[in-house]
Amino acid sequence: MVGENKSTIKILVVRNDKLGDFMLAYPSFALLKQALPQSRIYALVPAYTQEMAASCRWIDDIIVDPGAGAAAREQRQLLSTLRSQNFSASITLFSTTRIGLLLFLARIPRRVAPATKIAQLFYNLRLAQRRSRSEKPEYQYNTDLVVFYLTRSGADIPPMPTPPWLSFDSERIGQLRTTFCLEYDIAPSSRLVFLHTGSGGSANTLSAQQFAELARHLNFTKNDFTPLHFVLTAGPNELAHAQTVSALLGDLPNTIYHSTDGLRVFAEHIAFADIFISGSTGPLHIAGALDIPTAAFYTRRRSATPLRWQTLNSPDKRLAFTPPQDTDECDMDGIDVAHAAAEINRKFFNLE
Repeated sequence: MVGENKSTIKILVVRNDKLGDFMLAYPSFALLKQALPQSRIYALVPAYTQEMAASCRWIDDIIVDPGAGAAAREQRQLLSTLRSQNFSASITLFSTTRIGLLLFLARIPRRVAPATKIAQLFYNLRLAQRRSRSEKPEYQYNTDLVVFYLTRSGADIPPMPTPPWLSFDSERIGQLRTTFCLEYDIAPSSRLVFLHTGSGGSANTLSAQQFAELARHLNFTKNDFTPLHFVLTAGPNELAHAQTVSALLGDLPNTIYHSTDGLRVFAEHIAFADIFISGSTGPLHIAGALDIPTAAFYTRRRSATPLRWQTLNSPDKRLAFTPPQDTDECDMDGIDVAHAAAEINRKFFNLE
């Protein structure tokens, strides 16, 4: 960076909202670290996504944001922490007035953020973005802010890294899959189709009946076809929905995986999936970052389109489905799951 000793550069990157949003910030951390390898990159995240921040190889340190609802004492402690780090710059990928004010009061000299809302008054490097138009993927809006910062700093822009953005030790994942199959009496040769039937409250998703119908259309037999086993994943508050889908599957081979051991363990299980199918929710974006094949169901709502919330996996590893044009943009009942299953079979299982 022009005019600075790179060995002393400490940069704070803020993405302190939901899980899917944070996973789509991985390319920003990667690009920043690749451009400034001697810098120390900090992430400001909520406790909820802290494990996934710790799993990102481009993040050096983590500061936990207690959130907007935290007591004044905790807000003062966060401000004290931010001041003590003497950051050279901050890059706020998602800005709120509270965070803008804290970064301003922390006296961070270069504060980058989108030029939106009243919060922009607290930043001295602002980039106009119109994210609500959904003209590009969310991860690109994030990396645009990093490129803006690097350009204004006189740094070279490196090539964008390629998937996977998240990875774990392959031997450990193989052992975890073997243990999982033994525990749930799953034939080791089965293809594991992960169905995440919850939504985390972030977006509309398929109904339990639609997930069951989708599974039935996927689960047909050919002589040369490896059997499928459906793994119904559920977050801490999503078990009931997974149980409903399991009951609807009847005699189709299925297992419920209730994730109660934290996001990293959940992500390690997703890493051995043969395909991950869900609505537009956080675990989908973990699968995308792992470069697992994904099939996702989105609304057509402008701020929630497949383009805006595109997963991070390679283009040949993702499919997206939305309600047809002649239905309400959020009417997931309008999605033809039989057609979706046929597309999934063709693309990922080589079946016509």
